[in-house]
Amino acid sequence: MKKVTFYSKENCSLCDKGLAILQDIQKEVSFKVEIIDIYKDDQLLELYQIMIPVVKIDDELVSYGILEKDRIRKRLL
Repeated sequence: MKKVTFYSKENCSLCDKGLAILQDIQKEVSFKVEIIDIYKDDQLLELYQIMIPVVKIDDELVSYGILEKDRIRKRLL
């Protein structure tokens, strides 16, 4: 099973939309999502602050900002 890491923060409308995209894809493809709040890790905050939400699949950066649903889905298939 593929592992999707979703980097996010609280009170982020893009993050909420991104999570909804992942949940929609989960209806078609089985994968596990780990949600990580970048504000709980200074290194992640520095790395992803202006990019969030960020989606990594098996440690590969796949999409960030306004997430590309088709790109994520294709990478999971």
